[in-house]
Amino acid sequence: MESNIAGIILDVTEDGYLNDLSQWNKEIAKEIAKEEGVELQDKHWEVITWLQEQVKKEVTLSVRGIKKSGVVDIKEFYTLFPGGPLKKATRIAGVPKPKSCI
Repeated sequence: MESNIAGIILDVTEDGYLNDLSQWNKEIAKEIAKEEGVELQDKHWEVITWLQEQVKKEVTLSVRGIKKSGVVDIKEFYTLFPGGPLKKATRIAGVPKPKSCI
């Protein structure tokens, strides 16, 4: 499936997740964040970078993993990405939808 995000045609899943992380850039992240109602600040970028690093290491993403990351505590994670934080954060980061997200 294709989607036009930030003026670029991207290969995405039916849920709007990128199929190829190499297509991701900060402009795309900003557009997806806008769709999700999130205004990206420095802490968001720290979480996004951490998520991408975990995916590159083939680590399964979960809220528990975020809690143990040392990047952000759970309360702040829910504040940064309200209403489904792991789902929103991973979509903005351009990584696959975690299996734990329905």
